[in-house]
Amino acid sequence: MFLTDTLYWIIFAIPSILIASTIHEYAHGLAAFKMGDPTAKAAGRLTLNPIAHIDPLGALCMIIFRFGWSKPVPINENNFDKRELGTAMTALAGPISNLLLASLLGIINLIFQPNLNSILGNFIVTFTVINLALAFFNLLPIPPLDGHKIIRAILPRKARYQWERLEKFSILLLILIIFPILPSGSIAGTYMSTVITKTLDLLGFF
Repeated sequence: MFLTDTLYWIIFAIPSILIASTIHEYAHGLAAFKMGDPTAKAAGRLTLNPIAHIDPLGALCMIIFRFGWSKPVPINENNFDKRELGTAMTALAGPISNLLLASLLGIINLIFQPNLNSILGNFIVTFTVINLALAFFNLLPIPPLDGHKIIRAILPRKARYQWERLEKFSILLLILIIFPILPSGSIAGTYMSTVITKTLDLLGFF
């Protein structure tokens, strides 16, 4: 069982994570560049080469613990005409890229209808789930996730300062939503399981 699970992780999950996270980070950099911030391009992050986006520790954790992260794409908010809006649009670009990929995979699945137990079917489902997980997790309004930056842009000026102060508690908040404190598991896990299942159904996988 362990061998089967490990092989599945190596063959389907790790390549899916590398591709999905690379596109996610590239989308951040491209959005920032289009809105006037060349920081990501200058740092060599405006590329679809996964090596440019890999965080060594995050990659190691992904392989061992099956939870990891990529290097954040650097941006300079001062280069945007409207600081909060530019940052929010840059943040939103990552999850949108993953949702578009998941939608494309849903269309491919509907057209070709591969056996979901086949190698191709397994990859399509795994790749779709990884993209949905990246999108929905990053949309949570918790610093330093993308959702926190998106919410900041729509808050009144007086509330914005208090919202930004939450960044001091980033690690604590992430632990809180990841730690299994609910009967069904963690807050993030329960939320993602629900929205991913419903989205897969909407995309025609079930």
